[in-house]
Amino acid sequence: MAGDNDDAPGLIVARYSKTAVVMDENGSTRSCHLRPNLAHLVAGDRVFWSQDESGAVVVGQLDRYSELKRPDARGQLKAVAANVDLIAIVIAPAPEPFANLIDRYLVAAHLADIDTLIILNKSDLVDTNPESRALLHRYHEIGYDIIETGPSNSATESLSSALGTTTSVFVGQSGVGKSSIINRLLPERELRVGALSEGVLKGRHTTTTAEVFQRSQGGFIIDSPGIREFGLQHVDAQLVAPGFREFTPHLNDCRFRDCSHLVEQHHCGVLAALDRGDISPDRYDSFVNIVSNVSSSPY
Repeated sequence: MAGDNDDAPGLIVARYSKTAVVMDENGSTRSCHLRPNLAHLVAGDRVFWSQDESGAVVVGQLDRYSELKRPDARGQLKAVAANVDLIAIVIAPAPEPFANLIDRYLVAAHLADIDTLIILNKSDLVDTNPESRALLHRYHEIGYDIIETGPSNSATESLSSALGTTTSVFVGQSGVGKSSIINRLLPERELRVGALSEGVLKGRHTTTTAEVFQRSQGGFIIDSPGIREFGLQHVDAQLVAPGFREFTPHLNDCRFRDCSHLVEQHHCGVLAALDRGDISPDRYDSFVNIVSNVSSSPY
C-alpha cells in the first residue's frame, strides 16, 4: 500500500512485540509503535511511518517481493525475514555440520525463490574437521555457490564481494559464527558473540530477534536467531524434490506425475539416477528424511 503525503518511507530493522525499530531514508533509526493490522511485520519489511502527538508509528506496509518462513513452536507458519535476495547458509568445522539442515534451508530457499550461498566459516580451524570442507565442495559439485571465510582481512573482503549489494539473511546452527562474520563485515557494529558450550559443542543462543544491518558498500545483512532446527512441516511432500537441484533433470523421466521418488524404482527417474550414481546416496537419504518428516507432520 502507498503512504499518505505526510508519511515517510522506512525499513524495519528489528521487531519487538508491539514496536519496531525503523530506519529512515537518511539511515537514522527510531522506535515506532505498530498499528494492530501490522502485527505481522518482520525485519526487512518496507513500511511507511509518521509522527504524531504520541510518538512515531508505522502506518503502512509495501508488498514483500520475497520472504523466508518457518513454523513456530505451535506449527504456525511465520515469516522470519522479508524482502530477502540471498540466504547465506553458514556452517563451520564446529559445531558438526548437519547436512540435512543445509538441505532444508535449500528447499526453503527454492520454494521462496531466493538465491543461496553456502559459507564455511572458521576456515582456519578446518583441520579439526576436514569433512566440513569436503561437505562444502559436495554442494559446489551440484551447482551451489560456496565460499570459505575466516578471520583474515582477505577472506572478509572476498565474502563482502560475494554478497554484493544484496539483502542477505544469515542462517545456520547456533555457534557457527554468524554474528562473528557480521562483526567482520561491519566492524563499526558490535554484536554479542557466543562461545561454544564446552563439552557438548552446541552454540549458545546470542541473538534473540532478527536484525537488519546496512553495509557501507551497499545492501543489507539480516542476522537471524540461531536455528538448530528448521522444519518444513508446512511443505507439500511433492514440492520437496524440486528443491534438490540435482533431481531436477530427472523429474520428467518418472512415469507417473505424482511419483514420490521413494518406491517406484522401475518407473522413477530419480531412483534411476541414484542407481547410475548421478545422485549421491547421502543427498537422496536426506531427501527421504525430509519427505518422511513432512508426510508424518500433524500440521
